[in-house]
Amino acid sequence: MRAALAGVLDGLPPKQAAGAVERLIANYRGTTPTDAPVLRDRSDVAAYAAYRMPATFEAVRAALAALADAAPGWAPGSHVDVGGGTGAAVWAADATWPDRRATTVLDWAEPALALGRELAASGAPALRATDWRPTRIGGELKLPESDLVTVSYVLKELTERDRTALVTEAARAGQAVVIVEPGTPDGYLRIIEARDQLIAAGFRVAAPCPHDGACPIERGTDWCHFAARVSRSSLHRQVKGGSLPYEDEKFSYVAAVRFEARRAEARVTRKPQIRKGQVLLDLCTKDDGLRRETVTKRHGPLYRAARDTAWGDAWPQAGA
Repeated sequence: MRAALAGVLDGLPPKQAAGAVERLIANYRGTTPTDAPVLRDRSDVAAYAAYRMPATFEAVRAALAALADAAPGWAPGSHVDVGGGTGAAVWAADATWPDRRATTVLDWAEPALALGRELAASGAPALRATDWRPTRIGGELKLPESDLVTVSYVLKELTERDRTALVTEAARAGQAVVIVEPGTPDGYLRIIEARDQLIAAGFRVAAPCPHDGACPIERGTDWCHFAARVSRSSLHRQVKGGSLPYEDEKFSYVAAVRFEARRAEARVTRKPQIRKGQVLLDLCTKDDGLRRETVTKRHGPLYRAARDTAWGDAWPQAGA
């Protein structure tokens, strides 16, 4: 994906991209849903691709990897990505399940779909065969039935009524639904609302939660989110005004399914604290809610596994 992105964006003036990025940031950080496409023209789309597509890809890939871990014998034969724009979630699905599948991307911004199609042309067969459909994302949306439905970084752009309708329709159409939002307090609240809807529709949560019960986090005091490491290209650094070769994308997500999946006993909800002879793990658990577990050298293999455990991982790790 990075090679395809670099080829398409080669020659894009950084100042032009930076100006479009500022407009996008104003929209994404606003508190009022736009109820209209955020990406309006080729300039906006190119800026988005340079600024946001790598981070969106890594966040969605992390969420899909958690789903794949929960359902190791399952792979989607069909995939519908709602509001997929330039196709980051399609690339993430291909990185998770490399087999060919019927894939459809729905977005109301035709310039985004055009760039997504251009990028996918240099990808794997599953990407090249993607159907890119201009579609208004709103309360009247009807989705084709699909094994996997993804909705990433879309809910914030919708009114509350349209958000509810979209999640309801995703639950009707999909066997597995994965929703990703920014790892902010309000992004977490949108995920919790979607999670509640999916459970009410008969889904069970495959990740990140180890249960289908109420989230043990007291709303307004904290929020559940995770982080994905994103490598920055030179254009990415120029557009964002950064010097580091990487950044950490914070995101919240829910992956829910209509079929059997093995859930983690617990999920690591914060970056593990590695100290001399011990590792401190903040966990969300099935029966005990939020708790901290201290793993020491006396625990042998479990201690070695804890040292290799990352924020967002299931605990204990398989084989530990």
